[in-house]
Amino acid sequence: MDDEHQRRLASNEAVFREVNEGIERGQWPGDEDQLVSFRCECARLGCNALVELRLDEYESVRSDPCQFLMIPGHELPELEAVVEPTPAFVIVRKDGEAGRHADETDPRS
Repeated sequence: MDDEHQRRLASNEAVFREVNEGIERGQWPGDEDQLVSFRCECARLGCNALVELRLDEYESVRSDPCQFLMIPGHELPELEAVVEPTPAFVIVRKDGEAGRHADETDPRS
């Protein structure tokens, strides 16, 4: 996969990461143990899948700007590596050009 294609797919995922950051900011203090519905951060256009996890689990994903949250099966092996599979979601890490783009577009940096 060429660098431009990797950047385009990573851009799609960065948009969903921005949406999830807004979802996290919208949670009430004291609700950290409640399940929250986050958007799947995959590169698939039209994906509307929701992933339920606690805020601390989401923070674990976001501890690395190159990590993204997805439902199982939405990862692209040529673009990302699964670093933590669970029955409900997977955490993937971008490498190469996609990883650089993820780092550059991290809303927390």
